[in-house]
Amino acid sequence: MSNLELLKEKAGISACSFISDGMALGLGTGSTVRYSIIEIARLIKKEGLDLVGVPTSEDTRRLSEQLGIPIRGINESGKLDLTIDGADEFDSNFDLIKGGGGALTREKIVALQSNSMIVVADETKQVDILGAYDLPVEVDSFLWEESMDSLTSICPGEVSIRGGSDNPFVTDNGGLIMDCSFGPSITEPRSLELEIQKIEGVVEVGLFVGICDAVVVASKDEVRTLVKRSGRLK
Repeated sequence: MSNLELLKEKAGISACSFISDGMALGLGTGSTVRYSIIEIARLIKKEGLDLVGVPTSEDTRRLSEQLGIPIRGINESGKLDLTIDGADEFDSNFDLIKGGGGALTREKIVALQSNSMIVVADETKQVDILGAYDLPVEVDSFLWEESMDSLTSICPGEVSIRGGSDNPFVTDNGGLIMDCSFGPSITEPRSLELEIQKIEGVVEVGLFVGICDAVVVASKDEVRTLVKRSGRLK
């Protein structure tokens, strides 16, 4: 395991320091947050914490079940105490681009149902302006061509269907992902999010604006926790 990977593991574990007994947790998707999920399982088995998780993807559900974490569906859980997830980019306002793993719709639903959200990421995900990472947009598989045309009209770069039109990536919801190359130009993420959400066939946008409360960052030399001053984290 590389030094950066070890620090990512440490960051994933560090994010779990915000967990307390009796919490209902949103369980994110991705390689970095996987370390948090493993730590949550340890807290249940070794520390005796009473925790329940709501997975944001089928991959996370399977991992949670394998590790013995009690899980619920989002409709069974009510309000969640905390979500721990990853991100493809985050800026100084704690706004995010997510969806590299294709789980953005469930991730946003779970995050919005949570009292607070912590992101675990490595330092390469920290940016001044969002958009260098292609913005994922989930669309209805029946209307993907119409959605793609509309996205192309507002995106300055290429809009591509993930996996290609012959063998597209299909989300857990049965939707398709459009990857939109805006470049580092998304200075008004809320406005762009609302504009894209109005497009026919769009299910959800991989912009998470005003949702994240803290980021645990793994760099080459250390793990840092950045907390949003106006955030919800107690």
